[in-house]
Amino acid sequence: MIRIYADTYVPKYHSGKWSWDGKTDSLHFEPHHDLEDARERFITTNGYKFLRSINQEEEMIFRQQFVRSEATFDTDTVVINDVRDLVLYLMPKEFLSMRFLEFMHKPAVHRLLHALIIYFEYFLRLVEFVLVRRDELAGNMAQIQSEQTNEMKRIWSIYLSQYRMLVARNYSVILKGQGDMAQFYHMKEIVNISATIKDKYFHEQFLAVAIQIIWITMHRRAYNVIEMEMNRLFRSEHFVMNRPEYLKFTPSERSLLYGRNNKIVNYRSQASPLIHELKHIADEDLPILWIGERKYRGTDTRIVQIELEYIVPGPQLFMIDVAHGILGHPKLLYDTMLNLDWPAVRFANYSVEHDPYHIVRQPHLKIPNIDEMKLRRMSKHFDQFFKVFRIYEPVSKQMLTRWCRRDKVINFYRSGGVLDDIYVRCNKDLASHKYGPTVAQIIQKYFKLVTRLRKKANTGNAADDTISSKSLVLAPPQRKKIPEIAEDRYFED
Repeated sequence: MIRIYADTYVPKYHSGKWSWDGKTDSLHFEPHHDLEDARERFITTNGYKFLRSINQEEEMIFRQQFVRSEATFDTDTVVINDVRDLVLYLMPKEFLSMRFLEFMHKPAVHRLLHALIIYFEYFLRLVEFVLVRRDELAGNMAQIQSEQTNEMKRIWSIYLSQYRMLVARNYSVILKGQGDMAQFYHMKEIVNISATIKDKYFHEQFLAVAIQIIWITMHRRAYNVIEMEMNRLFRSEHFVMNRPEYLKFTPSERSLLYGRNNKIVNYRSQASPLIHELKHIADEDLPILWIGERKYRGTDTRIVQIELEYIVPGPQLFMIDVAHGILGHPKLLYDTMLNLDWPAVRFANYSVEHDPYHIVRQPHLKIPNIDEMKLRRMSKHFDQFFKVFRIYEPVSKQMLTRWCRRDKVINFYRSGGVLDDIYVRCNKDLASHKYGPTVAQIIQKYFKLVTRLRKKANTGNAADDTISSKSLVLAPPQRKKIPEIAEDRYFED
């Protein structure tokens, strides 16, 4: 990643200038501020203040203490873990609890964030289409819509509803407390008493962090649209604030964006739109619920496309010519705050013809086939015998403790702790009389890292596999009943 501040040395004195004050006949110190406008220091998300920018000292602390280790997979590309770590560093201090940090590092939460990124990638494109069509239908030169245009809109609405099914499927696992999410379930097992107040604040914190992750992943654009839609998905329209920054959609635009299953009833019996998607699923869309769990076998090309977007890891998205925000982009094009550095993009010589990461090319919606829904109803589905395992990077207890002590670590360096810049490291090396690690230790450390990152020759045993593609398809030797919930697999430490 590119440094925001070119100099790595952080002075311990205040930066500013001295001027003569004629009223008091004395010198007056005017400090230099990193931000011209104080309001740009923070951004408010659901009532919580997140940092919007960092100074030079905070950047060095983040890069040395909290950035993803180089021993992990795909360190040269941007993945969801990079965006999550940045948001955890920018979030308020009241979020720093061990329970919340463990929750954010769970595989089920990773799957939910992954589904949300895919959903908002196409939701923002559809919102842009709606705004463009609104301008085309207004004024004296309004264009008349044909029946083919309305049919195309209905197909796009169904497509967006299918992505909502993936989000609802992953969210329901967290709600029911299945697998390793049982420790975060709001109902206690023996007494059957719900921790309503505690769970309410926990849900608000997760929602605020998820909005920040989606916003940063989507190149920090359309913040108000993302915040409004995220609150609508996880709450309902009754509990979305009426702010002037939010867009107001007409009934026809709402039916296009929110789908055919969107229903508004009394707020006492209102369910979230995600739950409505699971209650009303078409027969041809039922295989979508198995995406990421079992390998699809059938002739429905639409389900194959959704499955390909979902199971392909972020660093390999350019191979299928799909863009999910900044996921899979080289870190050399981004700074510490994951802002795109346009001089680095120009130096990389990307163009419309050569743009594997969809940086120069504009996002667009592909025009579907008018008869696609008829073809989907005629498609065939076969039994699914192959189970898909997704392998995750484990988080150590030491790293969780460091995140929990984030403010103490920052205050330690601010109060006099020395950051290891190049000047300090050279002084330590000159003053040290040690020869460093032995040759055997260096070789042992090297082989330990290489054997972890390389693929193993034998991929028959799922428990011993360590691969870098992060997706593995295994076929059982016999056709036995597959359990509903499988244990999550992690890379070896």
